[in-house]
Amino acid sequence: MLTSQEYNALKFIRQYLAQYGYAPKFKEIGLAIGVTSQGTVHRYVQSLEDKGYIDRTKGNARGMSLVELPLVSAPVIPLAGRIAAGLPIEAVEDQQELNLAEMFMGPELFALRVTGDSMIEAGILDNDYVIIKKQPDARDGDIVVAMIDKVEATLKRFKRKSPTEIELIPANSEMETMVYAAERVSIHGVLVGQMRNYR
Repeated sequence: MLTSQEYNALKFIRQYLAQYGYAPKFKEIGLAIGVTSQGTVHRYVQSLEDKGYIDRTKGNARGMSLVELPLVSAPVIPLAGRIAAGLPIEAVEDQQELNLAEMFMGPELFALRVTGDSMIEAGILDNDYVIIKKQPDARDGDIVVAMIDKVEATLKRFKRKSPTEIELIPANSEMETMVYAAERVSIHGVLVGQMRNYR
């Protein structure tokens, strides 16, 4: 899956190759997609190569050739501006896009559907979807996917009570904090995003 800027870069490279018969330089790609940093353009081109869309010849600034893969853009929706959830602000239309792939997709991310109401005071409701970044550790205060005794998985706020004890704290004042010996708890990931469908 390509990000929106990778898609724009690849589209320009294809058009340039078709018109001139050789590949554009990084500076030309940057001008075409509105990026002034050569390092950023290099990252886009490197990502296109890593994802198998282009082949590059080392030592040749124009040594790029296309690999014929479908040109699939990242899922994006219009980002129309800001809206106040507190004091009113002026509604200003914006012409940007919200790239869902950058927010919610990646090899280190996975989604889980929430069941229960133990995290409602953190704004996480029953049937919400949470986006989790895979990692084996967490900082105090992180909301984590924790496995207890390698059997039971739960979504809770993490706190290291002592070198030998872990607290898993619900965001629900009607529920009690769970305390476990550190060796009984393994962290499988940290919350990085959340989705809710009202339809």
